[in-house]
This record gives sequence, structure tokens and C-alpha cells, in this order.
Amino acid sequence: MPQDVIERIHLIVGDISDPPAELRVDCIVNAANESLLGGGGVDGAIHRAAGPRLLEHNRTLGGCPTGLAKITPAFDLESAGIRHLIHTVGPVWSGKRDTGVPGAPGDDSASLGNTHEDVLLASCYTQCLSLCVKHAVRCVAFPAISTGVYRFPKQRAAKIAFGHIHGHLARHDTPHRVVICVYSEEDARVYQDVIDTRAAWMLGRRRA
Repeated sequence: MPQDVIERIHLIVGDISDPPAELRVDCIVNAANESLLGGGGVDGAIHRAAGPRLLEHNRTLGGCPTGLAKITPAFDLESAGIRHLIHTVGPVWSGKRDTGVPGAPGDDSASLGNTHEDVLLASCYTQCLSLCVKHAVRCVAFPAISTGVYRFPKQRAAKIAFGHIHGHLARHDTPHRVVICVYSEEDARVYQDVIDTRAAWMLGRRRA
């Protein structure tokens, strides 16, 4: 019997640059900026943990557009069993109600998937998971992309993240496990509520 999809998803609170050894994470997703040259928050923590060779390497990559992802070696993190880093650029949430599209408000009142930022954030997860398949990743750790200084509404972002992770794992054996690593207990409660209520909102999304 195949393992149930939900059992392959783990929610933890902590430092994504130092995941618990027992989870055997071999790939970390970095919430990067378009330059890929480091920044604050998760991005800064991963650059510090991976060491200066990461910055040197990323200078050769020519940046990364929002919604896309690029994979690199883990450099100094390899000693902790991390083989790859995936750098993805999440969207900045604009919160603009008027998108110029009739019936499609751009703020958090819009139906899930109906803002440009929703599409870009979904693309981040799709791109990262595709790279996991290509590079035979066993266990990948994701941060809560775009929910810090980029101000993406946390519950909305959690639904996009979980929906795409769950959908991917239902169709693929790789990666075997996905770890969602959040910054605070408050963020964990948001994700746990999204996971616990998944039957209701995922069904509603399919009907939309």
C-alpha cells in the first residue's frame, strides 16, 4: 500500500537552515530575491549557513525572475547532509483591489487562484517540486514563501503551498517527504488549520 500523502508532509517550527537531523532533509528551498545574492530573513540565514561560495556561485546565474526557481549546490551545508539548495523568488503582495480585470479583485477578497500574485506563488512551488523530481531529492524543506516582508496573506499563502505540495505528492513518489518549516508557533497554527480544514477548502477550490 502506498503511504498516504498527508503522512509525507511534516510541519515544523524552526530554522530552515538547520533542519532536525531525524528528518533527513537533503534539499532546502530558499525564499530568495531576484538577484539571488542574499538578503534578510530566510535568504540571509541560508546564505550564512551555506557560506561565501554560495554567493560566488550565484553571481554567475544572472538572477531569477519572480515565480521561477534555480538549483545550486549546498556548499557548507553539505556537511549536514544537504545536497541541494533551490532558490525561488516569491511575489510581493500588492493588495490592490482594482486589477483591471472585471470581477477579479486583487486583494484578499479574491477567490483563491484569482490574483496575479496567487499564480506567481503557485509557480514557485511547482518549479521547486519539478526540480526535486529532476534531481532525485528525497526530502525537501520549504519556508512560508512570500509571507514575511513580501506581505502575502498567511492563510492564503498556506493554502496555495499546501494545495500544490499535496497535489504533487499525490502524483509523484519524489520527493518522498516535504517539510514545511515556519518561523513561529502562530504561523504553524495557520498551516495546521489549513491542513485540518483541507477537505472543505480544496473541494471549494475545485468547484470554483
